[in-house]
Order: sequence, then structure tokens, then C-alpha cells
Amino acid sequence: MKLIILDRDGVLNQDSDAYVKSVDEWIPIPGSAEAVGKLCTAGYTVAVATNQSGLARGYFTEADLAAMHDKMIALAAVHSGKFAHIAYCPHGPDDHCDCRKPLPGLIHQIEQALDTSADGAWMIGDSIRDLEAGADAGCQTALVRTGKGEKSEHKLTLHDSLSGAPVFNDLAAFVDWLIAQN
Repeated sequence: MKLIILDRDGVLNQDSDAYVKSVDEWIPIPGSAEAVGKLCTAGYTVAVATNQSGLARGYFTEADLAAMHDKMIALAAVHSGKFAHIAYCPHGPDDHCDCRKPLPGLIHQIEQALDTSADGAWMIGDSIRDLEAGADAGCQTALVRTGKGEKSEHKLTLHDSLSGAPVFNDLAAFVDWLIAQN
């Protein structure tokens, strides 16, 4: 299985410092749904690993989150894309869970759900914590400049395990690069 794990906010949809709290606030990054479709058409299995502390903070409900994910799934489906699994951490930063990135718990949930190993898979994110989670789970990592990515890019060199991670303008650019490699 050729596995690709994507962060959500800042990779698939526009991020917000005030949190993405509703389906109306979930706005796709141009080209992201098409990129998921290209990955699936090329034989990749796509999963999502996303911190959603807005649940713990009371900013939105499980139903709101499900509506956002339904929108994300529908937009990808228009381009022949699908998500094999969506793993999310509902906890806040002080909850001491094992799933909140930069810990690799969400990736382990994906491994269990898909009965596969993430070793060698790609983890694509817009923050250092996304890439740290991926690296801890044995993934190859790549940063996108969308979302918080532009602000995170200079921090790559501060982490030995991430210093060689490629950087792309957006998910679509990563997907075009990856498909050209094969």
C-alpha cells in the first residue's frame, strides 16, 4: 500500500487562528481536492491525521466536525479522490493524550484502521508538529507553505530529523512532484 497521510487545516483547507468551527468556515485550498483525486488515481491510499482541539475547547461539536469532513469527502470525490481513514485528536493541549501531534498516535490509529504500516509513507503538513509526528512514525515528511507552512519553513533546520524535508508551495505541487518521481 502506497500511503499518504495529510494534515487537514492548512493542507486541505484554509486554516484560521480562530479555528475552523463550521462547514461554512471549511474552505478548500485551491487545488487540494484535485490533488487528492490525482493521488487516488495514481494508486495511493490517502488518510488524514488532524488535531481538532476546538472540540475540547467547545468551539464546535462532533456534528460540526462530521459536516466539515463530509464536505471534504464530497469535494475530493468530485475529482475521484477518497480518504481511506480520517483520524482526529479531540483533545486539548493539556489533556496528556497520546494522539495529539507532535505525538504519532493519530498515525498509529491510521495504521490500525488500514491494517498497514506507515513506515516509509508520506506525512504532509503545514507545521513542524505535523512533520514530527510523521517522522516519529517512520514516515517521509514534506512541508507545504499553505496554512502555517510559510512561518514553519525556517524551523525545519532546527530539527535534525526534519532538515531534509522537501518544501512545496501547496499540496498540488507536492502531488505533481511525487507522481513525476514514479
